[in-house]
Amino acid sequence: MISRKNIAILAGFVLSISLLSASVTAALLQDYYGHAYTQVLGQVCQSVIEHVENTVGYPSARQMVLSVLKEFRYDPHLPAQQNILFAYGYRQAGFLQAVEGRGWLMALTGAAAGGILFLATAFLWHRKETVRIEAMTDYLEKVNTGRDGVLVQTGEDAFSKLQDEIYKTVTALHQARNAALRTKENYAENLYNIAHQLKTPITSISLSLQLLQEDRPGHTRMQGQDRHKAASPDSPAGSTHEDKQDRQRDTAHHISRIMGQLSGLTRLEEALLLLARIDAGTLTLERKEVDVFTLLVMSAENLQEFFWSQNISVEIPEAGEKIILVDKDWTMEAVMNLLKNCMEHTPSGGTVHCTYEQNPLYTLIQIRDNGPGFAREDIPRLFERFYRGKNAADGGIGIGLALSREIIERQNGTLLARNLPEGGACFEIRFYCH
Repeated sequence: MISRKNIAILAGFVLSISLLSASVTAALLQDYYGHAYTQVLGQVCQSVIEHVENTVGYPSARQMVLSVLKEFRYDPHLPAQQNILFAYGYRQAGFLQAVEGRGWLMALTGAAAGGILFLATAFLWHRKETVRIEAMTDYLEKVNTGRDGVLVQTGEDAFSKLQDEIYKTVTALHQARNAALRTKENYAENLYNIAHQLKTPITSISLSLQLLQEDRPGHTRMQGQDRHKAASPDSPAGSTHEDKQDRQRDTAHHISRIMGQLSGLTRLEEALLLLARIDAGTLTLERKEVDVFTLLVMSAENLQEFFWSQNISVEIPEAGEKIILVDKDWTMEAVMNLLKNCMEHTPSGGTVHCTYEQNPLYTLIQIRDNGPGFAREDIPRLFERFYRGKNAADGGIGIGLALSREIIERQNGTLLARNLPEGGACFEIRFYCH
């Protein structure tokens, strides 16, 4: 639309210049030829008067000619055959030989002026387009070579829309490049974190297996020989039995450590698989009506053994039916991670509080504890993958909070963390209605 508008303006400008040039040329030609015709007519009349007066001797010839001229009226409809000049073979060129060339010269000059104006306008327009194209080409070359470039907006023209689209495309490419770089950096960082998470349990399992191997009957350790001496004929009768009991206790201890580390590896594997599904976009979340109170109660019941073992209670006051559209199972997984995080930072005998409310815009769920709260420097990074804060619990892998945020945000929600003024940490979940 802008291109057609500019073309119409250019055509109107050229047409107006051409018409103005033609009008000026016509006016000049009319004035010039009118003056020339008057001169020719005057000279013809003067010649007639002189000829009549000198030849015929008629002294009133001048008065008669002037009287005829005064009464003369031009008749454009007079046939050419009745024109006495044409009847006797005279033509226009015979009377205007001196001025005809000048008339054509003036007409050609006017046409040339109009043509020059048209060519000048077309050149300027072409030059303007060329400059715009060169500017955009130079900008793209700078972008392709990694340099910063700026396109100056010169006003609305045929290239304005193209310039906007170029800006949008370049901006999208920059964002895609930055996202790719961040993904690459995160991938390398995640690989390092995964390797670090695997190293600790593998080392612990290897050490436990080595100790189990050393505790086998007939195997003597290089260290701790005072407690595990081989039986001899001079040893008391109960010595071999005591060594056997020690080995059994050590074996049970090492097996317990191995089971614990394998359990941690299993949780890490499950979390990594879930993250991979989220990143690949293959995690399907069903949107069904779920009551918030039911969701919180079921999440707390799944962690009941953990709460009992730490002597911590959960308070979930009923605030009426509040319905949200979420995937119940995965949302419970997210809420359980938040409850477990609060439980790990609540002193023995304390309480984890859950509240919820609903307004026309969103449903708010708060999960808070009365522990020491978050370290201020940890709050901006709490939901980063594999990030373990200053007060992180032992055995954690730093994925739970990241998974919770991913699950909640994929269901039109947000997850925030903050410290309460009266002390303790608080997680706020908002599920928006729109």
